[in-house]
Amino acid sequence: WLFRSGEASQGLVAADPATVPGLAEALKGFPPVPSQWIDPTSLPDWLVPDGLRTPVGSVVVTPLPGHGVPAGALILLRTETRREFSETEETFARLFAARAGAALSAARLYAEQHSITRTLMRDLLPPRLHRVRGVEFAGGYRPSNAHERVGGDFYDVHPGPTAADPSLVVLGDVCGKGLEAAVLTGKIRNTLQALVPMADDHERVLQLLNGALLNSDNTRFATLVLASVLRSGNQVRLRLTSAGHPAPLIVRNDGRVEEVPTHGSLVGALDQVTARTVEAVLLPGETCLLYTDGITEARGGPLGGELFGDERLKRALAECVGMPGEAVVEHIRMLAAQWLGDGGHDDLAVVAITAPPTTHLTAVDGHTRGRYTA
Repeated sequence: WLFRSGEASQGLVAADPATVPGLAEALKGFPPVPSQWIDPTSLPDWLVPDGLRTPVGSVVVTPLPGHGVPAGALILLRTETRREFSETEETFARLFAARAGAALSAARLYAEQHSITRTLMRDLLPPRLHRVRGVEFAGGYRPSNAHERVGGDFYDVHPGPTAADPSLVVLGDVCGKGLEAAVLTGKIRNTLQALVPMADDHERVLQLLNGALLNSDNTRFATLVLASVLRSGNQVRLRLTSAGHPAPLIVRNDGRVEEVPTHGSLVGALDQVTARTVEAVLLPGETCLLYTDGITEARGGPLGGELFGDERLKRALAECVGMPGEAVVEHIRMLAAQWLGDGGHDDLAVVAITAPPTTHLTAVDGHTRGRYTA
């Protein structure tokens, strides 16, 4: 940085610090060299600002102390038309440099922490879902606090090893909120990813995950719902298992909403996990909805304290007949947000598994998007 006549400019110079007396030492954090020991005529050209009409008459080089590591160096130049830097001015320069160094060091530390946080967040945030092996997947997530991007709710879609193998969909809810819950969320997601090869045996997956959580230092538990998803002709075959989690819902083409009768115990709390797996089939255009209790337990409405509830969710899902998965997710999220208003809430997560329609009718003009039919 260059400061002259109250204006600041920034530039990059490739130079050897040893060509400036005291600079190499200052960059290592050594005490400054007194200005009277520095010969201004020995300064390299790159250090003297362009357009300086009067020769340099006095120089101060002082370190910028940082947090354990020097943050840089401060170089002050004064033309020969003015008196040399006094001892008081040099002391002031060192004091200024100490504060500037602390500020630079703090800014650098913040930038490093921000970079680390951004990298970790990228792995903790729920993924953007899309079509996988002929099945539509869509997901939506909203943390409990607006200033936090991650929390205790999560979902993932793990494609099977081959096209003949089912994909594994996981949606879960870790006890608690915020960063602590997010840390356990990351552990659960990584463990489940490692268990994908045995994904079709839901009870085995839950037992191994339960053991991993019990053997760790955390005292939190989680609820999960697993879905093995396989496209078979025009249909989508599902195997659904709940571990202490709200039962999945299926919206049929005639508007009926069915609750899948799967149930089980939560993971991370008891030595053994019990669960019941249920099979279901989606016809073209039908959707299976996985969700966390943040949806049904959202408090709001006209009086501000009423639960959104299971029945309201089913009615909302019945309005989504024939909709693509992303539209279903957005509809549920929009209604939940309207119900909550500005009130507090738990983490919200929802995943839609949709059997794509089999026929696409082209519009009359041949350009605009047509309508899907089963």
